Amino acid sequence: MRQHKGVMCRLRSGAPRGMLRRNNSKGSPGMADTQRPIQHAPDRPWIFRTYAGHSTAQKSNELYRGNLAKGQTGLSIAFDLPTQTAYDADHILAKGEVGKVGVPVKHMGDMAKLFDQLPLEEMNTSMTINAPAAWMLAMYVALADERGDDRAKLRGTTQNDIVKEYLSRGTYVFPPEPSMRLIADMVSWCYTEVPKWNPMNVCSYHLQEAGATPEQELAYALATAIAVLDKVKAGGQVPESDFETVFGRISFFVNAGVRFVTELCKMRAFVDLWEEIGRERYGVSDPKALLFRYGVQVNSLGLTEPQPENNVYRILIEALAVTLSKRARCRALQLPAWNEAMGLPRPWDQQWSLRLQQILAYETDLLEFEDIFDGSHVIEGKTEELKKMARATLAEIDALGGATNAITHMKESLVGAHIDRIKAIENGSLSVVGVNKYTSTEESPLGVGDGSIQTVDPMEEAMQVRDLEAWRAKRDNAECDAAIAALKAAAESGSNIMEPSITCAKAGVTTGEWGTAMREVFGEFRAPTGVAMVISSGGDEEIEAVKVEVDRVSDALGRRLTYVLGKPGLDGHSNGAEQIAARGREVGMDVVYEGIRFTPAEIAAQAKEAKAHVIGLSILSGSHLDLVRETIAEMRKQGLENVPLVVGGIIPPEDAQALRQMGVARIYTPKDFKITGIMGDVVKVVEKAWLATA
Repeated sequence: MRQHKGVMCRLRSGAPRGMLRRNNSKGSPGMADTQRPIQHAPDRPWIFRTYAGHSTAQKSNELYRGNLAKGQTGLSIAFDLPTQTAYDADHILAKGEVGKVGVPVKHMGDMAKLFDQLPLEEMNTSMTINAPAAWMLAMYVALADERGDDRAKLRGTTQNDIVKEYLSRGTYVFPPEPSMRLIADMVSWCYTEVPKWNPMNVCSYHLQEAGATPEQELAYALATAIAVLDKVKAGGQVPESDFETVFGRISFFVNAGVRFVTELCKMRAFVDLWEEIGRERYGVSDPKALLFRYGVQVNSLGLTEPQPENNVYRILIEALAVTLSKRARCRALQLPAWNEAMGLPRPWDQQWSLRLQQILAYETDLLEFEDIFDGSHVIEGKTEELKKMARATLAEIDALGGATNAITHMKESLVGAHIDRIKAIENGSLSVVGVNKYTSTEESPLGVGDGSIQTVDPMEEAMQVRDLEAWRAKRDNAECDAAIAALKAAAESGSNIMEPSITCAKAGVTTGEWGTAMREVFGEFRAPTGVAMVISSGGDEEIEAVKVEVDRVSDALGRRLTYVLGKPGLDGHSNGAEQIAARGREVGMDVVYEGIRFTPAEIAAQAKEAKAHVIGLSILSGSHLDLVRETIAEMRKQGLENVPLVVGGIIPPEDAQALRQMGVARIYTPKDFKITGIMGDVVKVVEKAWLATA
């Protein structure tokens, strides 16, 4: 309860006299159509989070303790890409990626440093981790055991949604079937061993980041939850009498975009559809178990590099969409910082976003009222429309055999929806202030000069590798070998993976060793790119004009202009690369794009085999300097030093200058939103490189 001083304080103990109304609308769940107060003592606020982690476990721990001291009420851990994909810091694919987009957690020693001086029994810890979610939870539980904490008191969430990784985020490792088995093992184990833990956070956030429409976000997330619950049911580890409890522990992580009314209605639709699925498909009747429990990070796709100060308003509007409607209010909220379109936010930037939440919760009267949208025919109508469209999309997925069998279909649909969104921005039918409308601006004083964004010391990676070597040297390797053997045996036999994973953590097994053991049993997977569809320009004048140029240059080259597009390293954010690949094909180029997670050597080999006229790299993890340098070296080894290289990503101006000095022909950043224009520019790069001296 808040403390109040002075005569300006409002009455908090209940509704003022006479503040009753007669309600004839649906109202909040569990409330009858009778007179009831419209104002009451404030509800408890949602959990305040910021998504954070970088460099090292020790530095991230300092950041967490600082954020908690500022009033943050839950942790949301960002792991680096090697950790997210179950590689150690010394793996070839980890080069340049260690500590860049999150904290490296290589072993139990890192986990202990990460939570130093933080009371595990009192924390609410969210882990944005998917393919190795079982491993991260195993280390967390192992740490609690070693510190003498009660497992039953641990509270938090592992994201653990592998379907959306195949569709949008890209940090998958194993094929769908064993991946779903790992999730089912966690769900089945958690409800008895760590009953306050959410073993899965069905994540529609990245679906919207990949271009999903509201009905796609609703349907694909719900289809994923259904696939997991069906897998748990079929696994036989949970008695039928306990299934309602398991259903009640499934949580969601949702996106909220800037189209306020639609996003608010989407959340109300989620609430209704989840209850509908629980009652009708699984026979769940407990009202508490049927609650749609969700956390949010609001939309990052819509954050702009031009006029980034405008992002503050976007973030606020998006936060309102998931807090104003009481019956569809989030349980936890994390907000991006205003400058995340340019790089990692500084502690002050994160504090600014945290203060937004605190002002909303503690200074306004939002939490004192019943749902302010109940009875609105506009809100009800839009909510019903979204539910109808989502049910139709769910039926399509069911007809394909469920979410895991519909991955290719869903991926292609997402890429298509994103193509539509990008074209709408390009042609101006979708307005983005500061990007395609009202572009003139005063210079911003908010983020200028050195230190305007958080950076990671490039020497940290070498330090992490040395730490890894020291850890391996001091542990009992025989104990590790035995633990890994038991882990693989459990994976092969179908036994639950959690306790053997906890044993591995306590023995000193590393993240990469756990990942290697699982890869040896389950194999690896490469998800569909979604860009294999036949694309038509629809008569777009700009596209048709670039097509003419592609044809002209191709004729002069003697064969079709060939563009090899690669994503080196572990960056799984493939949305931009997919749009470039799709548009390149639309303007008539021969585009070779095999997906994510290739080494620079593999990309150079692809270019040599395809006889590329131009190579493009898409890098959004902040590792562009290392990966471009290595790609250029590999191109020289293949005799491709004369092939022009273009690079796209979130690249600060000073890094852009360094890339040009390396020989990069063009650099594209988020401000270059007109993809057709980029394609026309690439044609000029090819013509200059191959035909200017011919």
